[in-house]
Amino acid sequence: MARLHGKVAWVTGAGSGIGEAAALKLAEEGAALVLTGRRKAPLEALAARIAKAGGTAEVQPADLMDPEAVKAVGHFIGQRFGRLDILVNNAGLNITPRRWSVLSTEGVDELVRGNLSSAMYCVTVALPFMRAQRDGVLIHTASMAGRNVSPLSGAGYTAAKHGVVAMSHSINMEECVNGIRSCVVCPGEVATPILDKRPNPVSAEERAKMVQSEDVGDLIRYVACLPPHVTINEVWITPTHNRSYVAALERKL
Repeated sequence: MARLHGKVAWVTGAGSGIGEAAALKLAEEGAALVLTGRRKAPLEALAARIAKAGGTAEVQPADLMDPEAVKAVGHFIGQRFGRLDILVNNAGLNITPRRWSVLSTEGVDELVRGNLSSAMYCVTVALPFMRAQRDGVLIHTASMAGRNVSPLSGAGYTAAKHGVVAMSHSINMEECVNGIRSCVVCPGEVATPILDKRPNPVSAEERAKMVQSEDVGDLIRYVACLPPHVTINEVWITPTHNRSYVAALERKL
C-alpha cells in the first residue's frame, strides 16, 4: 500500500533537479502533489508524468521571493485540499560572482531572498495547516555549505544556507509540542542544473561521480514516510568520491 495515500505534499523548486526527483518519489507513495517553481512549463510536464502514472499533481507557479505569491499558493492549498502534510522546501539559487571582491549588494539580496527568505516564507504558510492537524513534516534542502565555510559556494550562499540549517532546528524546538517534525538535508555536490552557475565549468565525468537528484529524492521520500514519533533533525548526503576530500589528500603540506 502507498505509504502517503491521503497526504498532501508541497514541493518547491519542483521544475528540475532535487525538487523534481522528490515530487516523483512522493507521488509513487500516493501523495497528492502541489508543484511550485518560477517556470510553468517544466511544472506542467512533471504534473503530466505524475498523472500518467495515476497520481495527482497541481501546478502552482510562483516566485517564492515574493511573500504575497507564497501566501497565494497557501490559499490554493487550503481551497483545493484543506490540508498540508509535507513541505519539501527545496527552492534555491546561486550566482556566478561569489567572492567578496565581486559580490554586489544586489547579489547579496538575491542570494538571501532566494535561499533563506523564500524558505522562511514557505514555513510560515505551512505551519498553520500542520498545527491544526497536529501533524506534519517539513524537509528543507540546505547544503554542506550550510555546515562548512568554503569559497567554493560563495559567501552569500554559504551564509544563507547556514540560516536554513538554523531555521530547521528552531522549528523542532518550538513545534515539537504540535506533532511537527523538521528535517534539514545537507547535500554535498549534486549533479543538478545549479552547477551551471559555477565560475569554473564542471565536466560530465565529474558530474557522473556526484550524488544524483534521484538519490536525494529517495532520501526525502524516506524522511516523509517515517512515523510521526520519529524526527531526523539533520542529514548529510555526499558523494563517495568527494572532491573536497580528494583535493585535501593531494595538497602538499
